[in-house]
Amino acid sequence: MPEPAGKSARGRPLQRMFTEVPSRYDLINTVVTWGLDRRWRKKAASECLKDKPGKVLDLGCGTGDLAINVCRLGKGKVSVVGIDYSLPMLQIARKKAAPSENCREISFIHGDVASLPFPDTSFNCVGISFAFRNLTYKNPLAKKHLAEVWRVLTAGGRYVIVETSQPGSKLIRRMFHWYLRWFVKHVSFWLSGNKEAYNYLAKSAAGFYSAEEVRDMLMKAGFREVRHRPLLLGAVGIHVAVK
Repeated sequence: MPEPAGKSARGRPLQRMFTEVPSRYDLINTVVTWGLDRRWRKKAASECLKDKPGKVLDLGCGTGDLAINVCRLGKGKVSVVGIDYSLPMLQIARKKAAPSENCREISFIHGDVASLPFPDTSFNCVGISFAFRNLTYKNPLAKKHLAEVWRVLTAGGRYVIVETSQPGSKLIRRMFHWYLRWFVKHVSFWLSGNKEAYNYLAKSAAGFYSAEEVRDMLMKAGFREVRHRPLLLGAVGIHVAVK
């Protein structure tokens, strides 16, 4: 996931977390989502490919699952770049992608989302899986992150986001928040040994914006159209924003 920049973000556990626990990161995701995260990333990859893009950016790519899914579903007709600030995560992503022959080209680079190392209009699509929350929730660089995505997209390009959300039903929302606080936080700590980091992630998911608030944020960033597809009774969702 992308590196929080600036002094105000250095005290957050995210940067340390994603350099300390990469070896168990995929396992933790699978356990706390009961394996559904794989299905959600595949759905997001399908959304990325709907307009037959030639080049796709996986933002905050982590261990590369979204990028690899785009490659597999693209069947050699798309080039994919993954970018992340965590070198250990990128090392895992490169190993996982090595056997794949489905991409025209796939690469993983080290970089900062607040200053993407690409020219304007470089990508037909930008995808992000479960890193959007860290870019935008109580992040002083949220507007900069969104501006960078908008900058590197071509006209008509799509920003595909799969992320936790807030269920519309009050009962489902309470159950989801309980699950985050008691299951996700404690099981993730047990598997990773990093209590502070997963406590932050559980709290940020519980406090994250509703689908309507995310839509407003994207529209204010300059996107002309935003669609939302709820998953898991609204606890997760896919947003598609068009430049």
